[in-house]
Amino acid sequence: MNIAILGAGAWGTALAINLSVRHQVTLWTKDSEHLSELISHRTNLSFFPDFPLPETMHLTASLHEALETAELAIIVVPIAGFRETLQSITKIEKKIPVIWGCKGFESEAAKLPHQIVTEEYPSKMSCGVISGPSFAKEVAQGLPTALTLASEDECFSRDIASQLHSKNLRIYTSQDVVGVETGGAIKNVITIAAGISDGMGFGHNARAALITRGLMEITRLGLELGGKMETFMGLAGVGDLLLTCTGDLSRNRRVGLLLAEGKLLPDILNALGHVAEGVYTARAVLQLSRKLNVGMPITEAVCSILHDDVPARAAVENLLNREPKAEIY
Repeated sequence: MNIAILGAGAWGTALAINLSVRHQVTLWTKDSEHLSELISHRTNLSFFPDFPLPETMHLTASLHEALETAELAIIVVPIAGFRETLQSITKIEKKIPVIWGCKGFESEAAKLPHQIVTEEYPSKMSCGVISGPSFAKEVAQGLPTALTLASEDECFSRDIASQLHSKNLRIYTSQDVVGVETGGAIKNVITIAAGISDGMGFGHNARAALITRGLMEITRLGLELGGKMETFMGLAGVGDLLLTCTGDLSRNRRVGLLLAEGKLLPDILNALGHVAEGVYTARAVLQLSRKLNVGMPITEAVCSILHDDVPARAAVENLLNREPKAEIY
């Protein structure tokens, strides 16, 4: 299968390396200087300097060239660039099935990716979202990983899943696009909280409680948006949340750990050198939760630290002093 992977960040590069074993892959970057680096070194020095790019992989900074013979486009740019990428595809009048792996809400209007697709990609081509517990480095290494591909078109999701599926990259299907997107977006906010908790030395009990209550926040908002309960209990929900809250490869967890040390957010982000989606998603999630009257105290605490300059310890103390509510979820 000819696949165009749009976005040469960590996740895009990892998918390109993994899928090149079984498919003809073109990796696209919009940055011509980045392309020169990829071609000259045959590695992505910014993300995976120890992982050579397969010789069969085609590299380009031309979107038209990337899509010319592609049968599927996988968009893995940051959510902030998702709309622009869809607009660019539309401009070159290439009708092609699209799946996306970007996580988060578009900040200004708190829109999920599928809502952006509806506005910017009115093609009748099938589309869907792919998400789940997956550190890019391990995907690039070819270590066992399981993901969920969700599409309203069940035949499409089953066909694409069967083609992408391998013994080390297991793809499960769903029709719950909203649930998969919501789980993938909000878990990054909860992960920042988990990093803060661990950085303050609160221990395993506190982390377990935070993950569990965080899952309830994800579920409450996700159900309100139209997601399904079983999605939040699966790979794209609890699976993704557990991985990022406990794994040291998580950028969002790293943000929380450094906030607990008293580091300033701009300095943390500069040191990371990568996008930490939870930082930009938190405010949109809080805005949406208030609009829908959904209680999300952990998200509120994270936002107060990230955007209101409340010291991490003070925000945590406020959270701990809240009276628990008797609730099922």
